[in-house]
Amino acid sequence: MHIAILTMTISLPGCRSLKEKRQRMGGLHERFGRHPSIAVCESGDLDRHDASEWTFVVVGASSRAVESLCSEIEDKLQRTVDGRVLEATREFL
Repeated sequence: MHIAILTMTISLPGCRSLKEKRQRMGGLHERFGRHPSIAVCESGDLDRHDASEWTFVVVGASSRAVESLCSEIEDKLQRTVDGRVLEATREFL
């Protein structure tokens, strides 16, 4: 069993309310939380309007599968979120 923790920090320039922040993040929890190998939560910057931090725990039978899922999450986030990814860190357990 291989496990990775992917943490993504996202800038939301011009965001003025928590409601707008939720709309701009576009339901990340629902989108990624459906996958049986991924757990997701908003892990930081909860009260800030202009930033958001999300953590994904990815589990797989091989390191290659885990790496692939992490890359897929990063790519999808960059394409679908109305913001800019500032940082993406991976930690393997």
